[in-house]
Amino acid sequence: MDQLRRNMLLGAGAFGAATLTGESKAHGMDPNGGGLVLSSEGWDAEAPPELVFLTEARVQLRLPPTTTGSGPGGHRIIFNVTGGTFEGPYLRGRVTEDAGADWVNIRADGVGDLDVRFTWKTHDDALIYVHWHGRFWSGPEDAEYAADVTKADDPNGAWRYYFRAAPQFETGDPRYAWLNNIVAVTKSRTGDGGPIHRFFAVL
Repeated sequence: MDQLRRNMLLGAGAFGAATLTGESKAHGMDPNGGGLVLSSEGWDAEAPPELVFLTEARVQLRLPPTTTGSGPGGHRIIFNVTGGTFEGPYLRGRVTEDAGADWVNIRADGVGDLDVRFTWKTHDDALIYVHWHGRFWSGPEDAEYAADVTKADDPNGAWRYYFRAAPQFETGDPRYAWLNNIVAVTKSRTGDGGPIHRFFAVL
């Protein structure tokens, strides 16, 4: 085995590495939930990236939020995370209580700069730190609806606002080490007591 292939195996994580020797599409996901796999089969350098759904997290927040008021960079609002769950083909478990928060800074133009950090505990007891920056905005007529996390979940109404982020994962658990090496994005909405985040790996 040459050094390049050895490095690829180590970088993919324990489960992802095992699938590298089998058949797969280029930059795909292990169908058994093992994570990212790399292969020359089907590789096209000019094709746009693909998205693979990882999990959906339903996060609960302590309400009302706290605020530091309006500062030189905007109006800071802080939502403490009180728990939640995540469920999907590659990740499932619970959001740990009181181990994170959403630090939202509302800029002068009304756009929310997101700074989010929390911890997941998977169904098989791995701890994963998740953090990201993102954007949240809508037209003035939809601002109240968009920010209302207490409303019933309304997937069909989420077109009324933009809620996107680029999460990063950190874990020392070898079963989920592949998360340390991927780029991901979220497509999110508000409702049922907090944000609802759908996580996708970028391949």
